[in-house]
Amino acid sequence: MPSKAKTGKKLVIVESPAKSKTIAKYLGEGFIVEASIGHIRDLPQPSELPAELKKTSVGKFAVDIDHDFKPYYVVSPDKKKKVTELKAALKDADELYLATDGDREGEAIAWHLLEVLKPKVPVYRMTFGEITKEAIQRAMGNLRDVDQDLVDAQETRRVLDRLYGYEISPVLWRKVARGLSAGRVQSVVTRMVVDRERERMAFKAASYWDLTGQFGADSGSFKAKLAAVDGAKVATGRDFNDNGELTSRNVAHLNEDLATSLAAGLQDASFTVRSVDTKPYTRRPAAPFTTSTLQQEAGRKLRFSSKSTMQIAQRLYENGYITYMRTDSSALSDEAITAARRQASELYGPEYVPQSPRVYSNKAANAQEAHEAIRPAGDSFRTPAQVAKQLSGDEFRLYELIWKRTVASQMGDAKGSTATIRLGAVASDGRDAEFSASGTVITFPGFLAAYEEGKDETRGDDDSDEARRLPNVAKGDSLTAADIQAVGHETSPPPRYTEASLTAELEKKGIGRPSTYASTISTIQDRGYVRKQGSALVPSWIAFSVIRLLEQHFSDYVDYEFTADMEGDLDKIANGQEAGASWLRHFYFGEDSDPGLLSIVNNLGEIDAREINSIPITDDITLRVGKFGPYLESSAAVVDPKTGEIVESARANVPEDLAPDELTAAKAIELMETAAPEERVLGTDPHTGHTVVAKNGRYGAYVTEIIPEMTEEELAKQPVEYYKNGKPKPPKKPVKAKPRTGSLFKSMTVESVTLDEALQLMSLPRALGEDAEGNLITVQNGRFGPYLKKGTDSRSIGSEEEIFTITLEQALEIYSQPKQRGARAAVPPLAEFGPDPVSEKNIVVKEGRFGPYITDGITNITVPRATSLEELTREQAVELLAEKRAKGPVKRTATRKAPAKKKATAKK
Repeated sequence: MPSKAKTGKKLVIVESPAKSKTIAKYLGEGFIVEASIGHIRDLPQPSELPAELKKTSVGKFAVDIDHDFKPYYVVSPDKKKKVTELKAALKDADELYLATDGDREGEAIAWHLLEVLKPKVPVYRMTFGEITKEAIQRAMGNLRDVDQDLVDAQETRRVLDRLYGYEISPVLWRKVARGLSAGRVQSVVTRMVVDRERERMAFKAASYWDLTGQFGADSGSFKAKLAAVDGAKVATGRDFNDNGELTSRNVAHLNEDLATSLAAGLQDASFTVRSVDTKPYTRRPAAPFTTSTLQQEAGRKLRFSSKSTMQIAQRLYENGYITYMRTDSSALSDEAITAARRQASELYGPEYVPQSPRVYSNKAANAQEAHEAIRPAGDSFRTPAQVAKQLSGDEFRLYELIWKRTVASQMGDAKGSTATIRLGAVASDGRDAEFSASGTVITFPGFLAAYEEGKDETRGDDDSDEARRLPNVAKGDSLTAADIQAVGHETSPPPRYTEASLTAELEKKGIGRPSTYASTISTIQDRGYVRKQGSALVPSWIAFSVIRLLEQHFSDYVDYEFTADMEGDLDKIANGQEAGASWLRHFYFGEDSDPGLLSIVNNLGEIDAREINSIPITDDITLRVGKFGPYLESSAAVVDPKTGEIVESARANVPEDLAPDELTAAKAIELMETAAPEERVLGTDPHTGHTVVAKNGRYGAYVTEIIPEMTEEELAKQPVEYYKNGKPKPPKKPVKAKPRTGSLFKSMTVESVTLDEALQLMSLPRALGEDAEGNLITVQNGRFGPYLKKGTDSRSIGSEEEIFTITLEQALEIYSQPKQRGARAAVPPLAEFGPDPVSEKNIVVKEGRFGPYITDGITNITVPRATSLEELTREQAVELLAEKRAKGPVKRTATRKAPAKKKATAKK
């Protein structure tokens, strides 16, 4: 067979279309750049496996657990067309360049492409940390083969996550709630948030007092705080533990009386300076950004979620503005160091650049140094002003942050001096009071001229130094005193995690990979384990149940150190020091005294679901996580104040917006005392004999009838069915009759609704009669209010009470009018963001049937669950609409009907 004629074409495959467009500009003639649009194949759901595999060792996980955990991959249905296109492009190419990202994920994508496309031409692996002409040229000079160790590490991670999720999630379904999921990293991250809330719930505040005063000298005045009484340090928040106990020895713990009397005794006292201590001040710049530190700082300074930060950074990278954004390294290339030092010198002066370049090493656990730090792309950096017109608002803000941090990292230290003044006097009651004031003066700003790193909320900052200049005083100088006041304080509980502080803690503990932090934090919010309250992350009660079950029965798998060690093992696989198959075998099947996951799942024993889903709040009140959400239950019989009845196991709903640490004993008692009755018997329906009750349900109050179970005599009278051989079939379980129900009107309550009203509500929809064409018209109540219905034509009516008074004539009159869309009073939008840059129509946020959504009148997109309306910005709204437009309309799968069978033609 003759060899294929050379075409001179070279096929380059990357992940994203945006990346392909940018790279195409820098490659020479003959290069064709295509995008795989992410992974082209993955593990299928076990239910999607071929029938012959479902009963084999592959059937449970789509992974062959008996043969080295070999995955069974399939091309994703939505990627089959793309694979066909790539194969067609490969037929005309002489060479194939796999230019996916240089991390484990990118290496795996390249390997999958190699496996599926089966190229018969030379194949080269091409990687680069930035999309610039210089970087692409360097990459072409450093081609290599696909790194099988990196592929093995990524494949091991994928199989590990499948084993973990598919074995543990079903336990959660049986014992907590259907639809829950357990994830190797997400469960540990959820535990961190739950543990912090537990600390807040157990926290006991302690009070302490001190004094402040304004003191004057000839050279100026300053504010100082009480530091010691009779030589003993005054207690501050740091001197107490979370149980409210004083842990420091030899400290003066002032209460309100002691502090107030001391302040009164110092009103006429003579204050003098007792000491002046001056020390040099030096502060070094922060290292260039890693993935983790970028997410933290963007959260602090720009209020971006981790997910938004990574999406924006991805666009900046793909369009050639920054280097690769998934990296654990804070190192800069020689070219980048030169560019940063040159730019710092040009913008701030040569004195702002140290003689030697700064070199940074990563301090995080399990850091991988595979990439360079995140920085502006190129061998020379573009300033924010030079790219402002090319970037959107959020893109510009993130680029500016990265640029500032990179340039500042190669600038000189900030220098100055910190002065501490100690001053004191003897009060009228003989107590010696010593005050202290500190101030820092910056004499050379150094890197601060370009950038200053943000900080997360911490406890015990009540005596932090201020960047202020103190007056020039000397020991022995007399001072005037004014406004000496006693000030009370309370210790504060540990602050809740924000996305930024949670990311920092994950990196510190070595849990997971920084490249996955954003998606993990987003996942635990999307799945209802965690919600945002402002910027703080608050766990749900169902998260408490999930973590409790995992701690009791899968303790290793939510252990922080165990999870971090697992990351270390995966790193060894990536470095070729261990084989993925043998590691998975040990993890799943165990070895010697170390039980594997399979053994733990098979020997769980009995799990008390009620105990797992119960949290004691007081001796008598327990919070329970139920099918329809959390509720309080009292074990003590209580008397209903309205009816005088004794109620056993009284219940009360827990408000959705009440954080777990806010459900104190006092709050629980209040909720129980003010709770509406769960159920109230209204009487008996005279027509059916069924008891009618009013209830408080998850979606509001309603009335329903109680249909009694069939008696043994009634069951015995049921007709008997027989098999063809004449033997009787076993009796079928009778189908339960569906009870009639009806939601209460807004003007009704469980306590006030009457039996007659309940019977009316349960009778809905109410038939009014037929129109001239014989179409039945009914009236009923719906989620959006009362309405008429004729076939598929619905019309709103005024009030709920009209449901029982409106006549057929009135309904026909309404239908004779043209249908008015939005005829009801216009509801103002929840937010407005001005004109969309594409459609030029006004962007608003509206309340929809399934929650708030963003619209420009043409394109609609639901507000992401992890984003609160208060945090939603114009840039995010524009971005979400643009993403929805790019996806195009949702393709609905047409239901194919089987062709009708042809009737046999009768023979004549």
